[in-house]
Amino acid sequence: MATHETGNSINIGNLELLISICTGYGTTYNPSKVSIKLPALNTLLTTSQASNALVSDKLNLYSTAVDAREIILNPLSPFITRILSALKSSEVTKELISDAKSIIRKLTGKRATPKTKLPNNATTDTPILSEDLTQALGPKEISSSQMNVDNRIANLARLINLLASDPGYNPNEADLKVTALNSLLTSMKTKNTAVINAITALTNARINRNKVLYKDGTGLYDITTAVKAYVKSVYGATSLEYKTVSRIKFTKPR
Repeated sequence: MATHETGNSINIGNLELLISICTGYGTTYNPSKVSIKLPALNTLLTTSQASNALVSDKLNLYSTAVDAREIILNPLSPFITRILSALKSSEVTKELISDAKSIIRKLTGKRATPKTKLPNNATTDTPILSEDLTQALGPKEISSSQMNVDNRIANLARLINLLASDPGYNPNEADLKVTALNSLLTSMKTKNTAVINAITALTNARINRNKVLYKDGTGLYDITTAVKAYVKSVYGATSLEYKTVSRIKFTKPR
């Protein structure tokens, strides 16, 4: 992804260079096609720069949202250990403790049994997780860790409901009480929603930017290809003018 993002910026910078060179041709650069006339090219440059800047802005907001969520999620595993210890020292049944341990294994990523390998000829779908829309389980492997954020939040809610179901769980420590745990859960949900919204905004910004740069016929890539063809038609394939613009590289993601 980083290489792709860099390529977008290079394309935009090279468009500005191409416009400068074509402007230097003076009145000789006089295409009939409206989209490759200098005013249209300058408009395309402005639009391209703005759309790319918006992606950068949304990416920063996404990173900030993820960081804020991590601040509250990172201490979760050791905190869950404290909850389990408090539960074991409370007046609750062994069955409730057993049920809590089952949920806690999912919260902390620990397995009751080893993870299972699929047969060599089997395949797995690649799940899309809410953390970054790109993480996936390992190849040919069934994972029971359920460490993605949505599952962790859901399992924490299950644990809290379980604790609230037995009045025997009533620790004196304020942060371990059910009311405090519900407040923590609400905060986690809020942070997670902020990340989801940031992902949506970032995705939409990238879609718009990619249309500006790569849409068939009207995108930066096709327009600059047409500009080069026009310069070639005016000056010839062996001319210094055409050789100059032909060396300006534009790339299009597959």
